[in-house]
Amino acid sequence: MTPTVQTLYAVTEATWPPADRTPAGPWMLRNGAGGGKRVSAATAEADWTDDDLAAAETAMRMLGQDALFMIREGEEALDTALAARGYQVIDPVNLWLCPVDHLTDVQVPRVTAFAIWEPLAIMRDIWAAGGIGADRIAVMDRAEVPKTGILGRITDKPAGTAYCAIHDGIAMVHALEIPPAHRRKGMGVWLMRQAAHWAKANGADWMSVLCTQRNVGANGLYASLGMQIVGRYHYRILPKTSEPE
Repeated sequence: MTPTVQTLYAVTEATWPPADRTPAGPWMLRNGAGGGKRVSAATAEADWTDDDLAAAETAMRMLGQDALFMIREGEEALDTALAARGYQVIDPVNLWLCPVDHLTDVQVPRVTAFAIWEPLAIMRDIWAAGGIGADRIAVMDRAEVPKTGILGRITDKPAGTAYCAIHDGIAMVHALEIPPAHRRKGMGVWLMRQAAHWAKANGADWMSVLCTQRNVGANGLYASLGMQIVGRYHYRILPKTSEPE
């Protein structure tokens, strides 16, 4: 059975976890420890009221974080309520999915890509150059699921890296980064295929990946591999000038 979008939300949480999760009334609050929006956004876990929204805003500010909510499919009422409070949409995301066998039908050429954990220094350097710094590496480190890094090479030179982890039989790729000098050379394809070979060897039946809608190149890559968009989410953030005193 094809995984539902709700299942993929759970895979995202397990493979890219926050530093801490705190239930607070109808909300799940997250402490991202600098790891980005995905591990810092609050989500609705039960029915809520306008007073609950104000309480969540206060709690997030007490954590030293922006007032930020993740809006998943089926949460149109929350989306509308936040818009009325001045929240702006930020980073709409596509969730891509395919059976793992769709990406393991071709062998990765020798010395083109490797599954490695823990990440090598050169992998950390590639991530850092792409804006994926120590706080996001820490997210990978604390994931308590099967996981690996992927290192890609072109003409004997490091040319890309990614992180892949598995939850509930579904592998999810995060932090796929290719330096500008090595883009448009097919490196993204080999990183995804190597991740799929590793995932299949570790019991996964499905491959998934998240991608912001504005990243046209990456979305094109996943479409070219035969992956399908099976869900979406976005964030609502309260601009600093809109926050109450």
